[in-house]
Amino acid sequence: MSIRFGTDGWRAVIGEQFTFENVRKVAYAHGLVLQEEGKKRVVVGYDRRFLSKEFAQEVCKVFLTLGLEAYLSEEECTTPMVSFGVKYMGFDGGVMITASHNPSKYNGYKIKESFGGSAREEFVKRVEELANRTQEVKVDNKKPELIDLKGPYIKKVQELINLELFEEEDLLVHDAMHGSSAGLFSEALLNTPLSVVGIRTKRDPLFGGHPPEPIEKYLGPLFDKVRALGAKVGIANDGDGDRIALCDEKGSFVNTQLVYVLLLLHLLKNKGLKDGVVVKTVSTSYLVDRICRAEGVKLLEVPVGFKHINDVLFREKVIFGGEESGGYGIIHFLPERDGLFSGLSLLELLYTKGKSLSQIVEEVFETYGSAYYLRHDLHAEEEKKSKLKELIKNPPSQIGGFKVKEVITKDGLKLVFEGDGWLLLRASGTEPLIRVYVEMPTQEQAKEVLKSALEML
Repeated sequence: MSIRFGTDGWRAVIGEQFTFENVRKVAYAHGLVLQEEGKKRVVVGYDRRFLSKEFAQEVCKVFLTLGLEAYLSEEECTTPMVSFGVKYMGFDGGVMITASHNPSKYNGYKIKESFGGSAREEFVKRVEELANRTQEVKVDNKKPELIDLKGPYIKKVQELINLELFEEEDLLVHDAMHGSSAGLFSEALLNTPLSVVGIRTKRDPLFGGHPPEPIEKYLGPLFDKVRALGAKVGIANDGDGDRIALCDEKGSFVNTQLVYVLLLLHLLKNKGLKDGVVVKTVSTSYLVDRICRAEGVKLLEVPVGFKHINDVLFREKVIFGGEESGGYGIIHFLPERDGLFSGLSLLELLYTKGKSLSQIVEEVFETYGSAYYLRHDLHAEEEKKSKLKELIKNPPSQIGGFKVKEVITKDGLKLVFEGDGWLLLRASGTEPLIRVYVEMPTQEQAKEVLKSALEML
């Protein structure tokens, strides 16, 4: 079975394909590509998953054996901290050992390029091809130098967020989902009147029995805690801290499409960042298109995966990039998704507006029109995969009662209806799933389209 990189890194089941032997092969291939490009200094981080630290240490040994300088995070960290290390601390590249939001039996290898973001397709392909040609890798038992990533990262975040806005003694609930973002909001907000209550903060490599993915069905404890404490807002991060989810002051889920919209509006209107382009993935809200048109900002749409957003960075000046999965990159800080920085930016929005989160969402709908979003994940049996391939070749002209006005096939099959509603069917790049995404002007329409799509598959 060959090593394959997906939308962000190589992920596989621990002990099955994600073994020390295979990790050494990937690290060896990665190291050779770095050397081909004249790179020397690499930083390696790891999350709270089973054996993550040990895998990270092995990666460092491979790099050191090759003659590279390898530095290991002195403690578990988030993926954005590794990207931060590359961009701000003089490293030529980075590795994060994590499987992000995948179930606990997985682990993974994320590559960060010299600009401080997810490795681009061309770089990843070189590593992948070399890794699959590599035989057994022998390593010297050298120890890497340990480095503090968290301290400098938190300091920089505090510099870029207007902490003086947080004047009131409000309450924030942060759900770490047993991942490596635990405690970060408390540290970043330490000298403000805003109090942070953390839940699911302890390390648990099983993540409480479900994937550490910040989607509605896994966030019941966050909703309950926000309601119980009367908190201003609830924020959750995934296992490696690069994604974010929100709930409002009522303990109601605010979907990831709306989080993108809120961050975009904050950057354009409150931060005045309009010099450049906005990038969204093919699975992201049509409200983004409407906002960019209204604000006179160029918008580009790319396939799912933050590496595709990073591709644009080398052609255009990017203000903001994000995707439906809850990963948002505020590019003046990092060319990377960052759950902490996104969360603090949303707090800035709340205090700037002086309104509750639910009021701000209502305001968005009043200004730009309503949008209701649903997502359903199907296990990808061969029958469903072949059906999707057929549909891409011969797309339907109508779904339910809605006529298709545009067909987009840059990543799966996207059908756009009159009134900006859309349906997307695509195979996941990280799990054996077909993802079904729907966004429509009303909740009833969204349910109708989803039902028709599932029947079609």
